[in-house]
Amino acid sequence: MTINTLEIWHQLIKERNSKGLEALMAKDVTFYSPVVYKPQQGKALTLMYLTAAFNVLINDSFRYEKEIVGNQQAALEFQVEIDGITLNGVDIISWNDQGKIIEFKVMIRPLKGINLLHKKMAEILAAKQ
Repeated sequence: MTINTLEIWHQLIKERNSKGLEALMAKDVTFYSPVVYKPQQGKALTLMYLTAAFNVLINDSFRYEKEIVGNQQAALEFQVEIDGITLNGVDIISWNDQGKIIEFKVMIRPLKGINLLHKKMAEILAAKQ
């Protein structure tokens, strides 16, 4: 059964529902962090990073501004304000024939914003260990 990946993704963002992420991920998904050099392989690591990102990034100011959508991939440009700093970023998402996400890549600017995101994500991830 094929799912509508982007529709579900946008619903999870709207509801701030990180619990729905697991059902959207393929077992062999790869996550590319804007601050971690090495790609993170597998569902468990990807869920850990995306759940932490939900906690840091998804607030009342978060919004997607543009979308470029292909058959099984999309680039979603977003903007969010955290602690008075405006971050601009892009989520690049690819999915398989069943609609499960197989690759998730995040790019963020400016440097001041990425440093803030790195600090906040590190705090959340350290608390989970």
